[in-house]
Amino acid sequence: MNAIVRGLLLLAVGVALPAAAQLGLPELPTQGLPLPRELPLPAPVPRAVGATAEPLLSSVRQRARELLQRYPGQVERDPRGAPAVRAVIIALAPDEQALQQALTRGYVIQSDETLAPLDERVVTLLVPPGVSTRRALRDLRAADPNGNYDFDHLFVSLQAAPARAAGDPPPAAALAPIVDARVGLIDGGVDAEHAVFATRRPHLQGCGGAPTPSEHGTAVASLFVGRAPEFRGAAPGAELVAVDVYCGAETPGGRVRDIVVGLAELAAANVRVINMSIVGPDNTVLAAIVRKVLAQSIVIVSASGNDGPNAPPLYPAAYPGVVAVTAVDANAKLLIEASGGDHVRFAAPGADMLAASLGGEYAAVRGTSYAAPLVAGLIVRLLEQEDAAGVEQVVQQLAATASERTGSRRRSAYLVGMELRTDPAGFAARPAP
Repeated sequence: MNAIVRGLLLLAVGVALPAAAQLGLPELPTQGLPLPRELPLPAPVPRAVGATAEPLLSSVRQRARELLQRYPGQVERDPRGAPAVRAVIIALAPDEQALQQALTRGYVIQSDETLAPLDERVVTLLVPPGVSTRRALRDLRAADPNGNYDFDHLFVSLQAAPARAAGDPPPAAALAPIVDARVGLIDGGVDAEHAVFATRRPHLQGCGGAPTPSEHGTAVASLFVGRAPEFRGAAPGAELVAVDVYCGAETPGGRVRDIVVGLAELAAANVRVINMSIVGPDNTVLAAIVRKVLAQSIVIVSASGNDGPNAPPLYPAAYPGVVAVTAVDANAKLLIEASGGDHVRFAAPGADMLAASLGGEYAAVRGTSYAAPLVAGLIVRLLEQEDAAGVEQVVQQLAATASERTGSRRRSAYLVGMELRTDPAGFAARPAP
């Protein structure tokens, strides 16, 4: 077993943790977690059979172009080029007088919710005809300096290459022990009928009570909590509350409005860890809600993104306190498309591996999306051993160790979870359907 993984598992079974302190302060002791290792240089991205084009990278910029082409009347770019819902502003804790003045100027309330238990009011406003979204944002901020206004950005799920069907599973093996914890997921919909969720069917939320199963959400969920004779996630059998923020393809999904509502729902459901394998730009409303969730001793784990090691930071992974995860292949080499940055805490398998797919199948997957739930599951296993006071101690320990990383932006991370990768070679070869 990898020495780093051994260190993590020692923590789970009783290694002493340091006394409580402020989250993320670098002076905290670091006993119990391994020092980072220098990861090998990235391996090339595999090309499609017979392809001569560039490697198959999942770029946020490319996805923005796709959204603009697919939903030209519903999507626009913000000043940084990030996709956002056209003519919509999202407001957090708006002043009531300022809100009423906006209504007299032609703004219309699209949605108005108070996010319990976060005790925050979130309002989405439709911009009056003839007013650009940029100008509307500027005017609303000027009229209500104490409020929090931003674009209703669109966050995208991450898949570095199309999933490839796997063969038949190997002979049945013993089921992994159940992890008794409640966890959360913000992603596409999950196929709750897949055999990997037979131990505990996920609680499906979002989309007005009609979530739509997706390949991405199902794969991520399986790596998080899946439990079957031929496959296991990092926290097998944990109770999953899965919030769908994409809802099929009728409208552009991944709105900040739906993400913050989903985070509030997961906080209300008393989850201990939330996985978010989605990325987008910095958004002030989302940042504020993430801070509120973290303040409730809930751990948020997020994929770093697939825009490459030199890309600007992506969010929510880059928010302070969020555990950002990059990905490696079967040889522990960083994926060439994996985003980096000083905020990245851990590396875990994200290629040369299987995950659950739609229709009860399995598929080979690639991308940082699939590394994040493995780290989230390892954290859940640590927290399972602790009482309420110990939860904060484990979070502080992880944050303090991460703050003392050394090495370059591209190559330094805490490598964990290599033993959790389900090797496609273990499944008999079979043509894709």
